[in-house]
Amino acid sequence: MENVYLALDFPDGATAKNFITANDLQGVPLKIGMELFYREGPAIIEYFKSAGHRIFLDLKLHDIPNTVNRAMKNLAALDIDIVNVHATGGAEMIKAAKDGLLSGAKANKQPYLIAVTVLTSFAEKTLQKQLKVTDSIQNYATHLAKISKESGANGVVCSVHEARHIKDVCGEDFLTITPGIRLKNSAANDQQRIATPQFAKQNGSSIIVVGRTITQASNPRLAYERVIEEWTMNE
Repeated sequence: MENVYLALDFPDGATAKNFITANDLQGVPLKIGMELFYREGPAIIEYFKSAGHRIFLDLKLHDIPNTVNRAMKNLAALDIDIVNVHATGGAEMIKAAKDGLLSGAKANKQPYLIAVTVLTSFAEKTLQKQLKVTDSIQNYATHLAKISKESGANGVVCSVHEARHIKDVCGEDFLTITPGIRLKNSAANDQQRIATPQFAKQNGSSIIVVGRTITQASNPRLAYERVIEEWTMNE
């Protein structure tokens, strides 16, 4: 399993393709989100898959079960490797997403289904004051992870700070995908619960998603290599 995904958060396909080529990042695993996918559509997935990249399609589906089921059936046909839904869509929606992936995927190429717990842009006070969730982020994220696992998800998106606890409850094979990864001295930007690659691995992350600490670096290739070096330290 590839453990480091580069968040390709660019406004259009030409910019994304040029970034990969200019910085010698051919073949690295990529996370493609709403901004790029909604601009370019399936063609951007097909382009990077044909170039040898693993793809985490980060669309965070959240709708009625039937709609999510049909959407997932279509997305599975793109030969993506990871795709996600919001865990707050509930058990029936997650089950429907899983069924859609099973029916739409190519033989032996079923994508991992991942459920998003609590966005890393949320602080605990935001969760409590705006969403009226009185539990701690760790407990709430773990609760959503348990529902997700029971409903057929292969793992969750969570912050590094919840990853270890979720693994303890859901098992070591349950994937914990953690965004909000920064090299030391990198800006936090709009993320609240961040961590370094080394801390992420030590704290139970299965896969890390790294964006601006690489894409906005003066030398993106060097920054990517530093992330890999930190992740593999002490192996």
